Amino acid sequence: MACYIVTFEVNPVKLAALEGGLKSYGNYCPINKNAWAIVTSNTAAQVRDHLATLIDPTDRIFIVKSGVEAGWLNAYSQQHTDWLKKSL
Repeated sequence: MACYIVTFEVNPVKLAALEGGLKSYGNYCPINKNAWAIVTSNTAAQVRDHLATLIDPTDRIFIVKSGVEAGWLNAYSQQHTDWLKKSL
């Protein structure tokens, strides 16, 4: 399993579908308005291909495997901070 950071610029009409796709991985955390973290055994390319089916062809997504160090300020809640500390 790996943690991936997914950033996106999508048509607002497609946002709910994209968020549903991110939630389908089961282990996820919204980081900010346009970035989520997910944990999955899939590759970045597999995540990209899955999410691409949920958005418009001109929308943008970027998936990168989380590294060994991270920093953030003002996570949405303590629960989100705890998730990020554990999963990144």
